[in-house]
Amino acid sequence: MTGTPDCRMHYNRNAITVSDMDSSNDSQQYLYSGLIRLHILHHASKEPIFGLGMIEELARHGYRLSPGTLYPIMHGLEKKGLLRSKEQRVGGKIRRVYSATPSGRKALDSAKERVRELFGELFED
Repeated sequence: MTGTPDCRMHYNRNAITVSDMDSSNDSQQYLYSGLIRLHILHHASKEPIFGLGMIEELARHGYRLSPGTLYPIMHGLEKKGLLRSKEQRVGGKIRRVYSATPSGRKALDSAKERVRELFGELFED
């Protein structure tokens, strides 16, 4: 997510959401939820993010999330002190934007080291 996303783009209400996955994918859903949190934290550490922009960014990586799935994740990260939010006026509308806190950046740095180590193990052949 670089620059200001095109606000004319609309959320695809027909997208598959994490909650739409059938029960045989419960374990995948469980695993992916941590990756989604890391992805959100990564982008929030680079620049302020907002819900629709993250839905679009995650969709580019194959994650189809509804606002009803994404916002509780972002609110949870905020409650844990990893993100902070503020209201911002954009084109006459109020948008809530999120940024990583110092604790969030520290947690992301730690997670990156663990992911790097795991990546090496997963793909060593």
